[in-house]
Parts: sequence; C-alpha cells; structure tokens
Amino acid sequence: MAGLHLSSILPNPNRRTLAFIFLTALLCLLSYLLGIYQNSRSSLPSPLPAHRAAADCLLRPLPRPPSSAGADLDFLPHHYAATALPPLPDGDLPPIPFCAHNFTDYCPCQDPTRERRFPMHNLEHRERHCPAPDERVRCRIPRPEGYRTPLPWPASRDRAWFANVPSKRLSIAKAEQNWVRVEGNWLVFPGGGTSFSQGVKWYVDQMAKLFPLKSGEVRTVLDIGCGVASFGGHLLDYNILTMSVAPRDVHEAQVQFALERGLPAMLGVLSVHKLPYPSRSFDMVHCARCLIQWAGFGPPIHWKRLYKGWQRKPQDLQAEQNAIEDLARRLCWKKVSEKDTIAVWRKPTNHLHCSKKSKILKSPPFCEGTDLDFAWYKKIELCITPLPKVEVAEDVAGGSLEKWPRRLNAAPPRITAGSIKGITVKTFYQDNQIWNQRVVHYEAYLSSLKEGKYRNIMDMNAGLGGFAAAMSKYPVWVMNVIPADGTNNTLGIIYERGLIGTYMNWCEAFSTYPRTYDLIHADGLLSMYINKCDIVDILLEMDRILRPEGAVIIRDHVDVVVKTKRVAEQLRWQSRIVHSEKGPFHPEKLLIVDNSIAASAN
Repeated sequence: MAGLHLSSILPNPNRRTLAFIFLTALLCLLSYLLGIYQNSRSSLPSPLPAHRAAADCLLRPLPRPPSSAGADLDFLPHHYAATALPPLPDGDLPPIPFCAHNFTDYCPCQDPTRERRFPMHNLEHRERHCPAPDERVRCRIPRPEGYRTPLPWPASRDRAWFANVPSKRLSIAKAEQNWVRVEGNWLVFPGGGTSFSQGVKWYVDQMAKLFPLKSGEVRTVLDIGCGVASFGGHLLDYNILTMSVAPRDVHEAQVQFALERGLPAMLGVLSVHKLPYPSRSFDMVHCARCLIQWAGFGPPIHWKRLYKGWQRKPQDLQAEQNAIEDLARRLCWKKVSEKDTIAVWRKPTNHLHCSKKSKILKSPPFCEGTDLDFAWYKKIELCITPLPKVEVAEDVAGGSLEKWPRRLNAAPPRITAGSIKGITVKTFYQDNQIWNQRVVHYEAYLSSLKEGKYRNIMDMNAGLGGFAAAMSKYPVWVMNVIPADGTNNTLGIIYERGLIGTYMNWCEAFSTYPRTYDLIHADGLLSMYINKCDIVDILLEMDRILRPEGAVIIRDHVDVVVKTKRVAEQLRWQSRIVHSEKGPFHPEKLLIVDNSIAASAN
C-alpha cells in the first residue's frame, strides 16, 4: 500500500482562514500580556476613597453578591501598600488582655483622675484632656457584671437594663424631678427633668405652640446640659434630631444613660474651647437650667412666680434678666416669644442690618478668619461669628435650606455655592448613588441591618454624609465624624442635610462612654492614619465604644484590611474579609465584623 502524506488528508487552507487563525492568536497573546500588566501594577491606598476623588465616573448597576459571598477571602500582602504599614510579627499574635474591672466606664479624655490637674475656673477641668501616648492603656475595656443585650428601639427610649449602667446616683439626686428611676432590674425614664415639672411631653407641646416644630423647618437641635436626653428623645416624635451634650460631672452617667436609650449624645462642655461643630449647624439651641453664665448666673424665665421661695429680691432677679436681654440684643438676637418657662430668641437671617448698628448696640466685634466652620480645639473668642455676606436685607446668609425630609437629598447650599474645592452638585448626587449601592451590598453580610438590631451608628470618616443618608431607611441615627486633620471640612454640608456629627482626631479617644455604639463604619480611615498613629490604638478605641454584640465595617485597600484583620483577631472580633461591591479584581476590600455570631454561639 502506498504511504499517505499528512498534507493529503488535511484541508488546504485559504488565505482568509490563515488570517483568522493569526488574528485570533494575536488577540489571545495581547489579552494575556494585558492581564500580566494589570496584576503587576502597584496600587497604593488613596488617602481618600475613590468615589470622592473621581466621582465623575459613570455609575453602573450594582450586581447582587454571588451565592459564595459569605465565604472568607484569603489574601497575602504582596502589594506595595503593605510597606506603608508597620510590620506585624509572623505567626499568631497573643490576644489583647482586658483591663482591670475599675476601667468598666473608662473615658480616656474625660478621666476624673486626670481632670484634677486642670483649673476649675470656667469648668476647664471638664474639657477634653487626653492621655499622652506613653500614658495610654493597651487593654480592652471590660463590660460590667451581668451586662445584657440592650433593648431594641423604640422600647429602649423608656427603659434599659440597670446592669448595663449600674449607677443609682442620678435616681437619688434627681428623685423629685423624675429623670430616672430604678425599678428592680430596670432603669425607667419617665420623661421628667429639672425644667419639666409636668413632664417633657407637656414641655415640648408648649414649645410647639410658640414656633412650628412640625413644619420641617427645625430639623437639627443642640441641647446644652441635656440630662438623660429626654428632651431630645421626645423631639424625635417631630422628626427632629437632637445632639444632646453634657459633661462628665458629679451626675456621672447622664450621657451614658442617653446613649443606652438609643438617643444621640456625647460628652462636652461649653467652657474654654468651642464646641466641635461648624458655624450655622443647628436650627435650634436649647438650654434648660444648663448653668451657662450668659450674664452671671441668670434666673429662670419664670422667676416672677417662684422668687419668694428663693429668698431673693425681685429687683435683683429682674436686673439679672435685663442683663440677659441686653446680651441677646448685642448679639443681634430678636426675642420673639416668652410664655411660662420658655423664652425664644431668633438669630437674624443675615448680618447686613446688625453690622450697621453694632456701634450703637455696643456689640462684640465680628470674628476674623478663613475657615470659621472649623472648631477642633479652638479657643472661644469674644466675637460674633459673621454670617456669609449678602447683597440685600431679604437674603438668607449662606442660602436657604429645604424643609425636612427634602433637605436630606437636596444639594446643600455650601455645595451649590462652591465653597469647598472639588465638590460640585454633580459629585454630590453621584456620591448619594454610590452609598445607596454600598448599603445594599452591606445587607448581604449584616442581615441585622434590616431587622432593626442596630440603633446607634458611627461613621468615622463621613465625607458628605452619604452613608448616613442611605441608612436613613432604617430606624437608626448616625454620628457623622469628620477627621479634623483631613483634606476637606465637610461637616457643615452634613448639617445642611439635616444630619448631625462632630470633628475628631482619631489618634485620640472619642468623647463617649464605653459600649455606646451598635455599628461602626470606617471608610478609608485607616489608610488616612497610617503615618499618624498606631492602627492598634484606633482599633482599641473602636473596641471601647462598640457594644459587646456590635458590628464593624472597615472599607480600605486590601493590604490595610489584611493587616487590620490580624489585629481584629487579637481583639477576638468575629471578622472576615470580603469583596466590596466593586468585585474581586478591585483592590478595595471590606473587613466585616459581626460579634453577634460569637454571642449566639455561647
């Protein structure tokens, strides 16, 4: 048999077939080389999340997490960003120990033992006085004996477990005023207060008759000397969000009671430094027997009916009230109402008229400075913070705000005016879309978001407040924190949206008690502080303020997240690394901490 050549049994290709094979091979080669190039590129963590630096990118629909989303991801830190972090020892790290039992209510920057070093004049000793780096404790704050899971909202507004805040001092000192009562295992909050002789509901209802609380014009309120925050708690019925502030004083646990109830509150005192909020933050400021020296210790508004029991002369009390009235006039405030225990002054919509009459009124001078919003460790000055300039007397300085709830998603005046570089109306709306998508993604990993388990939430690097806005569909409130050493001062924007927050340097401790937040969110925060302080100290502070069954979401570059997980294991957090909504090929990852898993297993 004659041999067969291979060429005789294969088809004879034409030029078109050869060209097709060649192009296919070339495309495969180019795809391979492109994949090698992309995977080998260094990707340093940006000090700001990508959505803030490049919000002009078009948004694509967010895919739902795949069925394997719950699986832990295992990363090795071979990225160049790992070199920016302090190295951790190889192998398993020992757990961080618990502090002694007397640290149960430890507040590092409001420590009663440290405040003795500072003068009592003007309550300076009640200010923030944080420990030096060599004075910091590196241990976990223990929970009190018998601690129980707090009641869910709204039941928590009226009662809380006594074991969680085992303090009877307020219930004894304020027994006649009905601030709080101890009934068996419960702390009961009947809605009383120093100025609420007939209860806080009656008090707020009387206030609503003097100016509109239901119209949506009043959304954010500052309550100075808040007690247990019953005033702010009742204002929630009017969709009004109150920042309740009080110092850690002889009453000790008043702010702790407020947070245990699920009400926004923080430690603070109006003393030497400005309160850590931007100018034009609040729609209303409330002071009920708050012991602020407006003009000496002025009398309560209703002194004319009660002075006989005080053994005071009416002419002296009248002179004290006149001094308060005169101070208000020199500040250009207008008294609009006075009835029973309540007097109401209104700040002007602009300073056009006031600046012309300042010499006649003998008003303090207007403050000078480039960033009058910034208020972190800034001394109080004897000057009036000027409102933004206007052209005519009818204009509202800084721009008019929408009524609540439209205010939440409307472009804030600080953005429409272009007062913050790089932030436009377009980027604002895109930021809202991004955070709506991200919160939907979070739901896949924290099912308790939908179940109403979380009430007190903190966003440690809040940006434009997009996370808090997206969370507004749940029965929660968010403490929006703007790092004082960050690039953009956006806290004023957050308040213009009808949200609340504060300035903060995360190399220090926050002004709150231990175990006061259910969920902590940190977007790009750890990258921001890589070269400023030890990440271990930041995570210890998060552990201090987190409730025992609380949750944490850390969003950052993969290298930062991997090293953070090792510290999380030292803290015995139940944590896992998962992909962000950007998918497996993006360097941004999430560290999800859900400590309720460990609690349910016990």
